[in-house]
Amino acid sequence: MGKRVMVVDDSRIVQIQMEKILSDTDFEIVACCGSGEEALKKYEEYMPDVVTMDIIMPGMDGLETARLLLQEHPEARILMVSSLAYDDTIDEAREIGAKGFVYKPFHQEDVLNSLEQAVGD
Repeated sequence: MGKRVMVVDDSRIVQIQMEKILSDTDFEIVACCGSGEEALKKYEEYMPDVVTMDIIMPGMDGLETARLLLQEHPEARILMVSSLAYDDTIDEAREIGAKGFVYKPFHQEDVLNSLEQAVGD
């Protein structure tokens, strides 16, 4: 059985890119969420092995979503995915408990390596 992934990104284009990247791999997308609020609701329903989390989203941003998700589910494995490549943002994501960071625009190899590391921790 493949590793279950929940994609959290307000961009449908990014969701589709992630679906293409993960097709024919050991990773299976079980849910796509367009907001942090939706991700918090769906996490318990799907209990994914790893969550890819955009940072900039309408409503609750990805850092706050990750913080709340990890408070409720400390075992959650979150991989931040963003075009925000500022050191303080990366540091904050690590402090929250994110397992890694992938930069947009992303490439298949980077995503797969980061996902493997996130689930392997």
